[in-house]
Amino acid sequence: MTRSAERQVLQFCHGYDGPFLDCARQYASLFAGTGYRVTTVFLTGVADAQVAASCASDEVLFMEYKSSAIRGLKLGAIGDLRKIAASRNFSFCIAHRFKPIYIALLGTSLPVIGVHHAFGDYKRRTRRLFAHIFRKRLSLLGVSDAVRDDIRRCLAKWPAVRIQTLYNRIDLEATLAGLLPRDEARRNLGLDAGAWIVGNVGRLHPDKDQATLLRGFAAALAYLPANSQLAILGQGRLEQDLRKLALELGIADRVMFLGQVCDARRYFRAFDVFVLSSNHEPFGMVLLEAMATGVPLLATACGGAKEVVEGVGILFPLGDAEHMAQGLQHLAAMDDLQRRQCAELMLDRLRERFSDQAVREAFWRLPQVIDLAPRA
Repeated sequence: MTRSAERQVLQFCHGYDGPFLDCARQYASLFAGTGYRVTTVFLTGVADAQVAASCASDEVLFMEYKSSAIRGLKLGAIGDLRKIAASRNFSFCIAHRFKPIYIALLGTSLPVIGVHHAFGDYKRRTRRLFAHIFRKRLSLLGVSDAVRDDIRRCLAKWPAVRIQTLYNRIDLEATLAGLLPRDEARRNLGLDAGAWIVGNVGRLHPDKDQATLLRGFAAALAYLPANSQLAILGQGRLEQDLRKLALELGIADRVMFLGQVCDARRYFRAFDVFVLSSNHEPFGMVLLEAMATGVPLLATACGGAKEVVEGVGILFPLGDAEHMAQGLQHLAAMDDLQRRQCAELMLDRLRERFSDQAVREAFWRLPQVIDLAPRA
């Protein structure tokens, strides 16, 4: 393939499962109208035309590696990415998560902006050493200040300016357009049309701490509206343990475990309140989806969730069922005017901080980007 004189950016993603397909869209959309052509490359996952169409990219390539093939030195993937980079006129690379960062640095000579979506990526000494070796070509972004600060603690000798925050964001118009009406959402989920519903969406996993959610709901139940129910959307290895806990708390008849629900954000209007009880949340995209719906929020005051919710929802201390119960009682007492005002605050927050437009403007102000990619 002949190299083009057109300016191009390489986006290198581990895969397109879960939220990472939209992450690819988010970062590709940063370059709309800038004169850059975006090529998105997925390390794992079979080629999929629908995935390609969802990436907001000029070109989408699938390397189609299986997880077992990219352990160890990853020489095959390094060689394949080297060929892609040699055939195109890339100015720099944006790589999501550590493995793509590793492959991009070894497989190309490009400056790399590494995006981190989780805590602890540089706790390993070998990763810190690797980052240090490539520090002249590598700069890093965390999806929240909490993730950024975690990286800065691990790479304490790095200049702070090289490790910045770029928030995840939401396509607000597309999210609103996809929402089901309240009654239809409840019918599809099998929820009582007249119940007061506390919603939760997430894997049934220790990080999501639905045990605190159950205890807080049980403690608040006597003070909540009649026929209050808790709807949990998600599946995971803790389901039986959580069902047993609900039985022990005497709330099994008030808790619905609805399993995995495809495109769950479409159903958020079914809820009267949304609660995120996670104890290890780097950001919390589900909070943005709930905010777009206008559903009052209650979340753990830790990780990135605090940055999303503070000032527009209620925060409670990590693992504190009693304070969570108090938050539920407060939200249950809101009248229609207060709910509307709360919804307006959340929409304002989305537009000002977590919309595609807001984050696009923030991206082009980053020191790393100003140096690498001056706009046309």
